[in-house]
Amino acid sequence: MPLFLFWVSHRDELVRLTLQHVVLVAVSTGIAVAIGIPLGIVAARRPRLGASLVGFANLVQTIPSLALLGFLIPLPFVGGIGPRAALVALVLYGLLPILRTTVTGLRGIDPAIREAAIAMGMTPGQMLRLVELPLAWPSMLAGIRVTTVVGVGTATIAAAIGAGGLGEYIFRGLSMVDATVILAGAVPSAAMALAADGLLGMLERRAARGKRSSWRVPAAAVAVLAVIAGTFAIRGFSAPRAVVVGSKNFTEQFVLGELVAQALERYGDLRVDRRLSLGGTFICDKALRAGNIDVYVEYTGTALTAVFKQPVGHDRAQVLDEVRRQYATSGQTVLPPLGFNNTFAILVRGSDARALKLQTISDVVPVARTWHAGFGYEFLERQDGFPGLARTYGLQFADTPKVLDLSLTYRALAQRQVDLIAGDATAGLIEALDLAMLADDRHYFPPYDAVPVVNRQALLREPRIRTALERLAGRVHEGDMRRLNYEVEGRKRDAAAVVREFLDGLR
Repeated sequence: MPLFLFWVSHRDELVRLTLQHVVLVAVSTGIAVAIGIPLGIVAARRPRLGASLVGFANLVQTIPSLALLGFLIPLPFVGGIGPRAALVALVLYGLLPILRTTVTGLRGIDPAIREAAIAMGMTPGQMLRLVELPLAWPSMLAGIRVTTVVGVGTATIAAAIGAGGLGEYIFRGLSMVDATVILAGAVPSAAMALAADGLLGMLERRAARGKRSSWRVPAAAVAVLAVIAGTFAIRGFSAPRAVVVGSKNFTEQFVLGELVAQALERYGDLRVDRRLSLGGTFICDKALRAGNIDVYVEYTGTALTAVFKQPVGHDRAQVLDEVRRQYATSGQTVLPPLGFNNTFAILVRGSDARALKLQTISDVVPVARTWHAGFGYEFLERQDGFPGLARTYGLQFADTPKVLDLSLTYRALAQRQVDLIAGDATAGLIEALDLAMLADDRHYFPPYDAVPVVNRQALLREPRIRTALERLAGRVHEGDMRRLNYEVEGRKRDAAAVVREFLDGLR
């Protein structure tokens, strides 16, 4: 069974990602309980304030999880790349069920019970601790149960900002279009959710049968777990002083991230923390500037136009020099190019290219009015993307181009869901899916030399980063990259093994 074999071959990584996932959920749930129950008590006693609190919690629920993570990234203290922002998002999502069930439980207590407690001489604090909380505990536990189960699922999204967890497998599988890798993360996550639901459901039934005094033990356990595990989660599950390697969220970037990581381990004898498949260009750039990652591979044309908003350039040496200068002003260092130029490739089906004799982008202009295009979201927005391409060539399609995840565009083209896409010149699926690359006859696209970009503080702290990565300079060519991509994306091989074989061959 492929899934079982994948788990066996990746057992150490599976254990690490599972533990990260458990810590994310446990800590965020603990913090949500620590915040939600006191707020629920206040809301139950002050209805006007309670309406505002519940309204805020409701509002948070309407924000899509990826959007919320995007909002948190640039914020100081609570944002950034890594577990900190993920924990904040999970806590915000977990507040509503706990808040509501606490309010419901407290307001549902028979007034006669409160009157009896007052008649016995209990203070408000004693009545809350000895009467109200034990009676409301079954309802509150139901909210904790919902928060935990929802947190298990939502935590998979956290991998998009380098927070770790089983979502890493899901995002990796999506970028490779590999169902086995997706299931490798989805199945344990689902099992974890079912186990948590079953355990908390059992506690909820016990509480409902009258064993209400048990509320203190679970609440104390959650609080202790939050304190103990929170330190490790906020530090990002990283080994001390590890070099943090990032990458964007498509196959080639995942391969390049693994290549950089293994080069640092092999040639520099450095400890490495991988934060691969983070997201697009802008997330990786923010993470590098903030010091959340130490190094990732960027493309010179992308850096020039998308990151620094400079005019499109076409001379490779001049573009590289300008990119080096721009990064230097922001505290980053560009190391020597790896050796390949991954320019954008305008792709059509091979059968269409042969039938219509399409060789250049200009050749496709006459038929484009009846065609449908599909592009990644960055290509539709970037200065060197679709708007400029359409102006340069006079391209017009039958309708507005579809927005697709970059890793899915190749198969969408092959399956005739679209007729033209913008891919990568080094993509392994070009040959595997019989796609044809059209020549950029008007020289619209700038050069996209792959270069490692390193946070200067990390380079000063650990000079071996430069030494190790300069061993790769000029040694990774277009053909090499296309083959590596195909091995991972086309043949569904493990990226770490493919990169290891490539580095063995460089000796």
